[in-house]
Amino acid sequence: MSAAPTGAALERKGTLQLSLAMALSGSIGVFVVESGATPFNVVFFRCVFGAVALGLYCLARGFFRDHGFTRHKVLLTCLGGVFIVFNWVLLFESYRSTSISVATVVYHTQPFYVVLLGALFFRDKLTVSKFAWLAVAFGGLVLVAGVSPADLVGGGSYLLGLGEALLAALFYALSTIFTKRVTGVRPHLVALMQVLVGIPLLLPFTRLAETAGLGAGWAWLVGLGVIHTCVMYALMYSSYQKLPTSKIAVLAFIYPAVAMFCDWAVYGHSVSLLQALGVPLIAAATLGINLGWRFGPSRPAAPVPPAAPLTPVVTPASTPASTPASPPLAPVAVQAAGPVPALPSRSTT
Repeated sequence: MSAAPTGAALERKGTLQLSLAMALSGSIGVFVVESGATPFNVVFFRCVFGAVALGLYCLARGFFRDHGFTRHKVLLTCLGGVFIVFNWVLLFESYRSTSISVATVVYHTQPFYVVLLGALFFRDKLTVSKFAWLAVAFGGLVLVAGVSPADLVGGGSYLLGLGEALLAALFYALSTIFTKRVTGVRPHLVALMQVLVGIPLLLPFTRLAETAGLGAGWAWLVGLGVIHTCVMYALMYSSYQKLPTSKIAVLAFIYPAVAMFCDWAVYGHSVSLLQALGVPLIAAATLGINLGWRFGPSRPAAPVPPAAPLTPVVTPASTPASTPASPPLAPVAVQAAGPVPALPSRSTT
């Protein structure tokens, strides 16, 4: 009988799983472009093939038993699905007007939308540090965007692409807000229901006649459904149970790094030096928001006054020997961790 894996071994396994999931996520842009299909067609067939793959995976793992869905949870999941599928459409549209690199980095501003939406709708507290990190992220966004006077003429397609990436990030944040409130349901089932919602939702916008000449493009579409929707999410959700939040936040940056590398290696696209300066600003702000870093120097801790000397207690000789001792302190109850959120607020597509 083999020994159970230790905490360190589980964390190493989770690190490998999440690193692979983020690397796969970074290659999505290449699959989208190489498919040769329009963004609506790409997302529609991603939902179709992804639903088949996720359905078979959930069936093999027995996830349909005791699924935990209620009418309220189904409604929240479907609302999250509406935003997640249109978020994909907008992101894939932005690839065409900007580049995979620029669109991905701009899209990586999702965590800041989650913070702002949480404060707007759920009265989450916005601290001075959060405002400061948001300002840093905005400065990085301005640098990465790299808008020049030439982009303001000729139809403004580049500006439109930037707007699509920002709107995609907002839609992803809205999906996160709804989906995080679906508790007690396996995230794989939530993802399955959301891609199922996308099939009838996107069908009116899908031009099936255009798929007749895709040829090898079908392999890229199948890859998006099987690899980037089933395999990637299975790896990602499994890793979350093994890793601390700090490591998840750091490993999430593999996604934009791989996306920029793929864009350069496959299509020869690269960002300018000025645009590159904005990437670490967005990275630092994202980590600051996710990990709760204080902006600026920490306040010195208040000095702790010295403890007063203990006064010995003398027990009178007349105390009966049968006097019971003080009861021991009750053990502190440890609350079990809740279920993993259905879709994380990390930047995944």
